Amino acid sequence: MSLPETATPGTPGLGSGLLRLVEPFPVQAHRYPRFRYMGSKHRLLEWIHGVLTDLEFDRAVDGFSGSGTVSYLLKAMGKEVVANDFLRFPGVLTRALVENGDTRLGADDVDAVLASRAPARRRFIERTFRDVFYTPAELKFLDDAWEGIRGLSDPAKQALALSALLRSCIKRQPRGVFTVGGDLEKYKDGRRDLQLSLREHFVEQVREYNRAVFDNGRRNRSRHGDVFAAPGDTDLVYLDPPYVPRSDDNCYVKRYHFLEGLACYWEGVRILPDSKVRKIEKPFTPFSYRRTADDAFRRLFRHFADATIVLSYSSNAYPDLEWLVKAMKAVKRRVEVVAKPHRYHFGTHGAVRRNQVQEYLVVGLS
Repeated sequence: MSLPETATPGTPGLGSGLLRLVEPFPVQAHRYPRFRYMGSKHRLLEWIHGVLTDLEFDRAVDGFSGSGTVSYLLKAMGKEVVANDFLRFPGVLTRALVENGDTRLGADDVDAVLASRAPARRRFIERTFRDVFYTPAELKFLDDAWEGIRGLSDPAKQALALSALLRSCIKRQPRGVFTVGGDLEKYKDGRRDLQLSLREHFVEQVREYNRAVFDNGRRNRSRHGDVFAAPGDTDLVYLDPPYVPRSDDNCYVKRYHFLEGLACYWEGVRILPDSKVRKIEKPFTPFSYRRTADDAFRRLFRHFADATIVLSYSSNAYPDLEWLVKAMKAVKRRVEVVAKPHRYHFGTHGAVRRNQVQEYLVVGLS
């Protein structure tokens, strides 16, 4: 059932079963702005690419797009991509660089955002997050910048500017997550990201996102919604759901609630009244709980039964590999497993937990 980590793409058992030359990793994929995100596959991209190149497909769905790095890889491989996530801010990221193929922010656009001033009624961030994550001046900048982004007439430009703002916020956040507020002064450890203001970060990130825009000649789409509503009539689906961990938790909203709220300016979301860091209410996903995860995976495999399924999985999660392979075999004729050791890094401070796991790609073939 298993293939070794060093298996050469083209090994019988994957794709056509014929030995083919390994396609080089697309240079364009390196241009994607790396987004600090729990479970991000940025450091595994070349390994994932090596497996994907052995599979025959033209259209792909990334069912849980997260940071967007795999969706962007698929686009760089010349595929037609649908990027989907149940959270809002991943949809902003993929609208900017997966769906968008040729629009960039001009100097006039950036100047308009930087010159904008929010009216008193739109000072929500300044009022709500005082003394939580950023300085008063930076909170004011976020309100003003959002006012300027609203004024951009092109939705693609709005997505680019908002993506630059989102990445600026996470780079300026000392621990890379929004679970604990407090005094920024104690985190002044010489890191460049903590020395730049949010405004300076934003200007820098606009250049990064503009540089990453490209057109692969396909009609790519970004959507925010339930994975079970994502199109099942595709050649391949890549799935990286929020597995139930053996310990701690996998709550993306707890860690990135500020980015989720910023993506929509907190419209349509509820802030928990007793939260010191102004967390928002967590939307339900069946993949986060043991009591519902098994059935969710069975439904997921049935939904994409006609596609080649590539499931990304870690050994420190529930359900276990044996169960997942058995469940996938209920809808796929063949299931292959490719394994690779991997170490996830959560946060940036010295006492950060570094979790050594076995990373799997479980491939279901018809």
